[in-house]
Amino acid sequence: MSTKQLQLADSDSGVKTPLKVRDGTLGPSVIDIGNLYPDAGFFTYDPGFKSTASCESAITYIDGAEGILLYRGYPVDQLAEQSSFIEVAYLLLYGELPDRESLEAFQHSITVHTMIHESMLRFFNGFHFNAHPMAMVSGVVGSMSAFYYDSDINNARHRDIFAHRIIAKLPTIAAAAYKHSLGQPFIYPQNHLDYCSNLLNMFFAVPSETYEIDRVAAEALDLLFILHADHEQNASTSTVRLAGSSGTNPYSAIAAGISSLWGPAHGGANEAVLNMLETIGSVEQIPRYVQRAKDANDKFRLMGFGHRVYKNFDPRAKIIREMCHKLLSKLGNTDSPLFELALRLEEIALKDEYFIAKNLYPNVDFYSGIIYKALGIPKSMFTVMFAVARTVGWVAHWQEMIADPARKIGRPRQLYTGPKRRDYVAVEMRKAG
Repeated sequence: MSTKQLQLADSDSGVKTPLKVRDGTLGPSVIDIGNLYPDAGFFTYDPGFKSTASCESAITYIDGAEGILLYRGYPVDQLAEQSSFIEVAYLLLYGELPDRESLEAFQHSITVHTMIHESMLRFFNGFHFNAHPMAMVSGVVGSMSAFYYDSDINNARHRDIFAHRIIAKLPTIAAAAYKHSLGQPFIYPQNHLDYCSNLLNMFFAVPSETYEIDRVAAEALDLLFILHADHEQNASTSTVRLAGSSGTNPYSAIAAGISSLWGPAHGGANEAVLNMLETIGSVEQIPRYVQRAKDANDKFRLMGFGHRVYKNFDPRAKIIREMCHKLLSKLGNTDSPLFELALRLEEIALKDEYFIAKNLYPNVDFYSGIIYKALGIPKSMFTVMFAVARTVGWVAHWQEMIADPARKIGRPRQLYTGPKRRDYVAVEMRKAG
């Protein structure tokens, strides 16, 4: 804790209110305004929370200006190159990289929890065949609170069981939603497969044929999951924290996060990238659409370029770009018009002075959409895949919040702009119009 203080001076009364300044291990210091309303009678106003630290956290650090992303202090590029999603999940949950014995025990626990209750599986039959998969996944995850209602959130062991259970079951639930949309039989998880291979098998295997898992495809999926595992206090993570702050069943909090992620401004961005590419249509049309993107009066935007936090190149995009090219080459998709279009658009954006000046580099959503498309995953499932990966981060933040002895229920305030106090008037006395 810093010993520095700022003072807020009221120009009318001359009263000065001291405000403590708190320092983190990295990044900007924050002003502690906990005493601002009791002492000075003011709230702060920060729409979108662009300048507000909503909590104290030791999980993920982002430096948008420098293009830095750290999980528990480890650069994401090192983890993507040398680690695995399961190891990264352990790191986010427990704060340190595991030794071999701990990693094997964790992986075993995740593996044996992948089955879901048969009654839960039958829930899918209640959804219309063309319901959006995110609606199904959110609903089924919320229903888990009716199956696992006896967990004590104040018991560390119970929190651990919840964490392993939800991380293990999300791929099974996601695959069930996909199979339901196709009208195909559900495929049960296989305990001999690793996390991402198991997901691919549940997605694409059918009872009538043998499905061979492509190792490059599983590797690409594992990389995507590492890069999407956490991203500090984004909208869905903040939603999980806010919902969880009431002490609700943790499955309900995760379901709330899934619903938040569904929004096109958040988890739906990679789906929007594919829609944009289909709108452009061909390589020959790229110059026209690039010019439209540069026109401030044109509503057309190049999706998958730039980032609200990163003002430099998105560090995740550098990593995923290499995997994208590797996968396209391996699967032979480089001759596809859509991929040719994406690669050409990428080339233009990396060289165009307008894009460079405004830091409009391809971001993680641009490449992840292309990879999912190459894997045969439909656009409607892109955000579901994001949810599978981000669940690890949500759980880590939920655990951190619940274990915090200073935890309070989230209760933001507002700047009220409605009518002043007025008295009720009987209906026969009210003026028309």
